[in-house]
Formats: sequence, C-alpha cells, structure tokens
Amino acid sequence: ATFGITNACTNFIVAKGASVDGSTMVTYAADSYWLYGSLYHYPAASYPEGAMLDIYEWDSGEYRGKIKQVSQTYNVVGNMNEHQLTIGETTWTGLTELQDTTGIMDYGSLIYVTLQRAKTAREAIVTIVNLVNEYGYYSTGESFSIVDPNEAWIMELIGKGPGSKGFVWVARRIPDNCISGHANQARITTFPLESRKDKTTISSKNLKKIYNPEVTTVYAHDVIKFAREKGYFNGTDAEFSFSDTYNPLDFSGVRACEARVWSFFRRHDKTMDKYLSYIMCDTKERMPLWIVPEKKLSVRDLQNAMRDHYEGTPLDMSKGAGAGNFNSVYRMTPLIYKHNGKEYFHERPVATQQTGFSFIAQMRGYVPAEAGGILWFGLDDATCNVYVPIYSCITEIPESMSEKNGSILDFSWTSAFWINNWVAQMVYPRYSMLYPEVQKRQGKIEHEFFNDVEEADRYVAQLVKDGKTQEVRTFLNQFCQIEADNAIKTWKQLGEYLMVKYLDDAIKGEKDGKFDGNHKRIPNKVTRPGYPEEYREKEFITPNPERFRVKTAEEMNNRK
Repeated sequence: ATFGITNACTNFIVAKGASVDGSTMVTYAADSYWLYGSLYHYPAASYPEGAMLDIYEWDSGEYRGKIKQVSQTYNVVGNMNEHQLTIGETTWTGLTELQDTTGIMDYGSLIYVTLQRAKTAREAIVTIVNLVNEYGYYSTGESFSIVDPNEAWIMELIGKGPGSKGFVWVARRIPDNCISGHANQARITTFPLESRKDKTTISSKNLKKIYNPEVTTVYAHDVIKFAREKGYFNGTDAEFSFSDTYNPLDFSGVRACEARVWSFFRRHDKTMDKYLSYIMCDTKERMPLWIVPEKKLSVRDLQNAMRDHYEGTPLDMSKGAGAGNFNSVYRMTPLIYKHNGKEYFHERPVATQQTGFSFIAQMRGYVPAEAGGILWFGLDDATCNVYVPIYSCITEIPESMSEKNGSILDFSWTSAFWINNWVAQMVYPRYSMLYPEVQKRQGKIEHEFFNDVEEADRYVAQLVKDGKTQEVRTFLNQFCQIEADNAIKTWKQLGEYLMVKYLDDAIKGEKDGKFDGNHKRIPNKVTRPGYPEEYREKEFITPNPERFRVKTAEEMNNRK
C-alpha cells in the first residue's frame, strides 16, 4: 500500500443481522484519475459449446487472452447480478515479486466474469479459484467483498510470481451480526486452520465442502507452505498471518488505508477510538477484522460513510492549512510532498475527488427475487453526487450513466459523471460556503428516492402476486430511467443555481424561493461575505509539521 496508489478503493460490508431491515449491504468506491464513471451492463446470454471469451484488463483495456465461455451467463448491472450477488474490491499490491504478468485473469475480469457465472457468494469463491487455477492471475494483491442476500465474505489473494498459475488466498465469512471493511490493505491476519474437530474451516483440497453452511473459513491449502518456501514466514502454523506475510504494514498502509476502515468502525462503535494510536502509527495492535455495531445500519448510514473525511477526529480534513480559506476537505495531489528536504503527507479519506463511481449495494432476501437487488449508484465523488436506485434485474442502462455517453476525455452535458464533476468543481474551492447547498438537495432527492423504492417494491410485489412476472423488468427499466433522469436534471439545476448565486463571490439574495431582483432582473441585494470568521481570526493556520511527516521504517518498527 502506498500513498501514490492510483486504484485506491474502499469497501464497507454489513451482514444481514447488522442491518435495520435484514438486507446485506456492501459499498464500493472505484477511485482512479483515469476511470470514467459509468454503469456497466453484461446481458444474460446463451453460448454454443466451444465458445471462447476474450479477456481485457479492466484498468488499461489491454487484451490478456481467451478463456472458455460457459453455456449460460447471468444479467449483470454494475457489480451486482440478477441473483443479487455483489462483488467489490480494493487493491493492496503487496509483495510485487508475486505478480504473474503471464496470467490472463486480472482482478476486474475476475469480478465481472464471476458475476456472470455465480449465483451465491460461496459459488463465487469457487468460480474465482477455478478461473485463476486454470488461466493464471495477472494482478497484484486484492481484497474482494463477496456478498449475496444471505452471506457476506472477505476474500484476500495474491499471485505466486511469474509463470506460476494459481494463487494463495483466504476467505472468511463475516458473522451475521457484524460489519467489516477494507481499503487497500490486506486485513485477514491469523485464521482458524482445518482440523478434524473444527468443521467450520476447510482448505482448498476440500473446496467442494464450501457449500456446507457451517463452513466460515476457506483457504488455499498451500497458503502457509508457499510462504515458508519463499522465506516470508518461519513461525508456527497457528501464528501465520496472511496480511502480515503477503502485505506487511507500512506507514501508508496504516495511515492512508486502515484509517478509512477505522473511521467507519468508530461511527458505529465508540470503543474503536482506542485504536487512534494505531492509526497514528504509535502502537502496533491491529483492529479486528469485523465488529458488532452499537446500532443496526441503514442505506443512509452507508451513504454517509462514503462521504466521510474524518470529520470529528484528529484527522479531520476540514482543519489545518491545507483546508484553506473555506475549510475544504480536499487536498492537491499527490498526497506525499517534499518541503525543505523532508517528506510530508495529506490524509486519504473515504470520499475523494478522483472517484469514478461508487455504490451501496443492497441485497434484500425479503423482497420478491425479481426486485431484490438494488445498487444505490453514484457517479464521481460521493460528497457531491446523488445515489440513484438501480435495480439489478434491469436490461436497459439509463443514458446518463452509459459507458457510451462521453469519456474521461470527452465532456457530455447528458452524462451524470460530468454533471456531478461540474458541480463538485464549483464546491471544492469554497467548500464551507457551497457544500451546505449540495447537502440540502442531496438529502431531499435521496429521501424521495427511498420513498419511490418503497412504492416500486409494492407495485412489483403486486405484479408477482398476479403472475405478471414478465412485466416486472419492463417496469423497473422505466423506473430506473426516470430516477436517473431526475437526478441529473436536479444536479444541472443545482449547478446553474450555484453559478448564478455565487458568481464572483458576490452572493445574490433570494425571496420566495427565487433570486430577488427588480423588473430589469438586477439583484435587489448582493452580499459580499469575505472570508469565514474562523479564518479571519487565525489569519493563517500553521500545521503541526510532525503530524504530516512520513514516519521512517525505523520509527514504524519502534512502535510500542
């Protein structure tokens, strides 16, 4: 894990017993400076015997090779399929010598190919293992969130080096009453090992037993043996830690990666504040892989978590010199910079300007299967976007979210990615002044979306009851298009409003919900607020240089 990582993503996971409505949930922020945010679609299809599938690396579009196609694939919308299976990821790289550049399957292809072939989380794990063992693994270290309506799993994996098919990995089921997360740092440390007495853990030699519901931990049979052979580990089997072996913690692994998980955990368990010293790299005791939240979580809780900038913590990004005149929670990149011969850094929060897309996936086993899965889907930075409800059974992608509508090099006024970015670029420099306007509209439209989904669910339930299942998909295609259109229309209006109201930092007055002006449309009142009072009082906020200095390897090793 490094501060310079480009594909730096965030996943938070909620098992069904930890949610307010019994749904499982997982979040994903796809963060990259060259990723064009859009909603992917892989339609269900049938294929003849002998058909092959071309594999292109997700990040670069580079052709990797061919694999055997299956006879039937499932409909996939974004990172969820028609059976409500969802897969998210975060990259942690790990030991770079273990990347196999001859492998065909990169991490992105593993996700989207598996979603087309698997119905459940357990089946997805088997599919991933079989694909890698047959075709090799091209990417570096990854953490996968693999979630269906009943179960939530974390699977962490890394290759075996050039020319070596297969990989080493561990997968663990999150207890039903718990939440978890990962953010570009492997988080599975020690884990139970297979034994005759303990039937909850199996190795890959007995992979077919994974469908036994009692099984909660699965691992590559040689995950420890391989580490010994490579000289990475020499302790007892019980002492083996996957994370510490294949992705040893460094400064950025803690401060830029584990810190995001800590910020999520502390929202839902006040005792997690005791790990602040770990996040500050002063102590070594690691956080648990999962926790029991004090209260059950909702979709809104996860939307808020995806908009986190460490507010209310010592890492609060609205503070310090970097926050500028208007308490901005954004920083110029790269995150590490040099000054007078020393290295310093900016914090790396969950919400970040380079997000291509993010979502909260909600898998609802209590809703008719035809409409159980929803992606609350947003383009660009979660702070300034709108999470739109997208059902996983749809077969028509809203135009504003289409891959074919614009690109990272081509602006489009009908693209939600570009409209959201347009609004965000106005907000970032004058954050404390403009962001309340965004929050107000976010809250209103997303509340309306929650109500719309309740109505849509009732309508779908009636269609299913009446035996009109063929009409469900048609209705939901139209529903998602309308919701997406509403979102981009609202955000266009917001952008126009911000442009007019805050033009040149002279704020126009309003009356009865409209700009206050005379018959010539000249403003009756214009306010020039200047800098915020906090900034005027401090004149210039000097940072504590020690807080932002990158700690050396020796300092990391000397933690308590």
